[in-house]
Amino acid sequence: MQNVKTPKKLIEVALPLDDINAASAREKSIRHGHPSTLHLWWARRPLAAARAVIFAQMVNDPGGDRGYAPGMTKAQAQLERERLFGIMRRLVTWENTNDGTVLAEARAEIIKSWVEICEQNKSHPQARELFAPARLPAFHDPFAGGGALPLEAQRLGLESFASDLNPVPVLINKAMIEIPPIFAGRRPVGDPLPSDQQMDLSENWAGTAGFAADVRRYGEWVRSQALECIGHLYPSIDLPSELGRGKATVIAWIWARTVRSPNPAFGHAEVPLASTFILASKPGKEAYVEPVVDGDSYRFEIRSGKPPASAKSGTKVPGKGSGFVCILSNTSIDGKYIKEEAQAGRMGVKLLAIVAEGQRGRIYLPPSEEHEKTALQAKPEWVPTQELVGKARDQMPLYGMNTFGDLFTSRQAATLSTFSDLIHKSRQKIAVDAAAAGMDDDPTPLRDGGRGAVAYAEAISVYLAFIVEKMAETHSSLCTWSNAPKNELVVSTFRRQAIAMTWDFAESNPFARSSGSVEKITEAICRVLPTSIPASASGSSSQANAQAQSITAGKVVSTDPPYYDNICYADLSDFFYVWLRRTLRPVFPDLFATLSVPKLEELVASPYREDLKGQAEEYFLSGMTSGMRQLAKQAHPAFPTTIYYAFKQSDTTDLGTGNTGWETFLEAVLQAGFAITGTWPIRTERDARSIGIGANALASSIVLVCRQREANAPSISRREFLRELKEQLAEAIEVMIGGSEGVSPVAPVDLAQAVIGPGMGIFSKYAAVLEADGTEMTVHTALTLINRMLVEGEDDFDSDTQFCMSWFDEQGWAAGDFGKADVLARAKGTSVERVRQAGVALASSGKVKLLKPLEYPSDWLPEKDNNTPVWEALHQLIRALRAHGEAAAGSLLARMPQRAEPIRNLAYRLYTLCERKGWAEDARAYNELITSWASIDAASHEKGHIGSQADLDI
Repeated sequence: MQNVKTPKKLIEVALPLDDINAASAREKSIRHGHPSTLHLWWARRPLAAARAVIFAQMVNDPGGDRGYAPGMTKAQAQLERERLFGIMRRLVTWENTNDGTVLAEARAEIIKSWVEICEQNKSHPQARELFAPARLPAFHDPFAGGGALPLEAQRLGLESFASDLNPVPVLINKAMIEIPPIFAGRRPVGDPLPSDQQMDLSENWAGTAGFAADVRRYGEWVRSQALECIGHLYPSIDLPSELGRGKATVIAWIWARTVRSPNPAFGHAEVPLASTFILASKPGKEAYVEPVVDGDSYRFEIRSGKPPASAKSGTKVPGKGSGFVCILSNTSIDGKYIKEEAQAGRMGVKLLAIVAEGQRGRIYLPPSEEHEKTALQAKPEWVPTQELVGKARDQMPLYGMNTFGDLFTSRQAATLSTFSDLIHKSRQKIAVDAAAAGMDDDPTPLRDGGRGAVAYAEAISVYLAFIVEKMAETHSSLCTWSNAPKNELVVSTFRRQAIAMTWDFAESNPFARSSGSVEKITEAICRVLPTSIPASASGSSSQANAQAQSITAGKVVSTDPPYYDNICYADLSDFFYVWLRRTLRPVFPDLFATLSVPKLEELVASPYREDLKGQAEEYFLSGMTSGMRQLAKQAHPAFPTTIYYAFKQSDTTDLGTGNTGWETFLEAVLQAGFAITGTWPIRTERDARSIGIGANALASSIVLVCRQREANAPSISRREFLRELKEQLAEAIEVMIGGSEGVSPVAPVDLAQAVIGPGMGIFSKYAAVLEADGTEMTVHTALTLINRMLVEGEDDFDSDTQFCMSWFDEQGWAAGDFGKADVLARAKGTSVERVRQAGVALASSGKVKLLKPLEYPSDWLPEKDNNTPVWEALHQLIRALRAHGEAAAGSLLARMPQRAEPIRNLAYRLYTLCERKGWAEDARAYNELITSWASIDAASHEKGHIGSQADLDI
């Protein structure tokens, strides 16, 4: 937009990345009170990362002539930047999630920057619309998903808008940012529970405390009503005399699927397909199922003590996919036969064991004929008939499961439909109670902006519906029993981002007090509301196609769009939608108008929806470009747009960091009219040191920082692009490697991703980069050239190190032909003999081999070595670090302080090389050195730059 003065934002200059990453990684282990426990959604971004990114994209950077403090010296700017980093460090700490003081400090900085922007743009033609100092711009996420970004924008004081094509995340966002502010600060209207704490009459029901109390109270009402209706389906179990007799509450029933024996002599018998007979594996408290065969029948008994080796695999043939053996005849049961039986409707179930509550832990009991009969005779009033499609189908139809109803036992379906029906009834009760408690008896529904008793009842029912959703997740025939020593419990349906077949499954008791019970689920939901939901600024969540929406106009944007073909959200979310639709359609009729989640317009590269993979890619590129164009045109011009893209570690190859999805996504961003002004690798899963090369889990999110490209941006030639890339990228890499005061260097594991920012910043600011033949350079080519910069530039090192780098690239630690080594050494200005004398290689019998770090001598002293290549200094440091720790490595570095910078630079280069070749262990050594560099450097300064042999303990 013309004439807009836009100071650089903090996110376009620097971030306390280590602190953000540490907080994000830690958050993954937090469950109690975390919004992720409200309702399952896939690939959520950590709240810490979302909060930090939004703060940094709204706060002006203090340095440079475009900052909010013109004339500030570099040192002053750095001090001010460090002050802002201090706020961010406090802001991302989980314990400060709802800390009023910390949040007020952050909001004050956002307002301060906003006022400065408004002052700079007070003469703008649209100043009243876009630059009103008294009104912060609103926030919008057009791919809202699990809602981390809209929630954190609201927490930072912004009016927050969320939209998504999928009704399930639309509802999740309503529950997090739209509904809580409407009913914040109200007293509960339901009858207090015996478990409620005694409240003072003057109790201030601030925030969502009162609302959460009503969710708990009416959740208990639904539970008690359900117990009356279907409690008989979940009987207690009689304990044997050795366990003290009496009755015990059942936690779970463990079942095995069955097929008829393929042996004609036993064809009348249903035999179990059990993947394991182990029930508990804690040393000293092991329990397992022992099948007892009696002619043409069998039964299951429970044994304690160390199980036989055969119990581990049940009746499954180890390592043979879906192969099993008949428990009666030992006949092989192959996968083809199982599928034929299942598709013919002849796959059944058999009770394996019963898990009950004991005074000192779990009690494992043999199957009960009465319990099995009770479960199998349940008659649900309603079962979802929507068909599994796309990613939700996967292997399920192969085993006779074609609809969502097929994923549940008859008892589970009866339970879920009963709870759903009772939530309908609860709305009437809540409305009556609310009116009786003095709430406005306004009949306006929630969807039309109602604030009275009717709307309140509908709002509470949204969270009660989430109870049914979480029950569906833990009450399907795809749940399993975990026999791990510390986790003997039911494992929910979505162990991964797919609906996967299970042979033996665990059926929870919703009326027990264990995981999967209504009581535990309700408590988890209620803890989220006062713990993590700000309920401060207003919010709105709506269903909208990102390609055509106009909600973004004049708003700050941070978004986390779909990742090419990683997750087919629409297919999987039907699992929840079928139950939500039944429960909440009267509350949100438009949102739940369709029988299933909209799929044709979903922005994923899904080959099954297209004829060919190429068409799927084109569909994704076209759709994502349209979506990004809406953002580029409409987003508030004073702020960059931030866009997340999740990477797998396996996306790093010899060509650099990239894959088809990443390149297609970048192409869409650039075609939409964005220029990239930065990229930040946010660690969203695990600590960088623990991630193995090639691990297939999502490891990092690259956060793209984008601004609208200048309308009159010129085109340049490939040669001009390369010259600018070489000039600017080398400096950017050096800053990333060296870090700055108060900010740690970018870790080697993240460097390949971080360097994309400045590289693509150069590429994307031009209308086009033209190849020699006049064609436009592709994103793939640009990424390849950018990544190449990480491993080039060896002329910065001594000739011996240059040889070692090239020989290592070619041979690794293996021996190679002397002739080839000799030619390479001469080309680098050295010789094989000189390298051998330097002590970094062996040369004998016509072979040349580089020494590994642990093969270097431990009594080496750099000041007594007249020929010390940087290669040698680096690997001596690695040897000292691995053998004796950071203090020893620091003592060694103190003897060669002038080599610190080239050592560190070489470690980055070699890490990148190893990562791309898949040399995991070697890459780890270089990564460990860099991540320990601050401590090593501090130890070297403590030791002083001259030491003696006596105190050099390496």
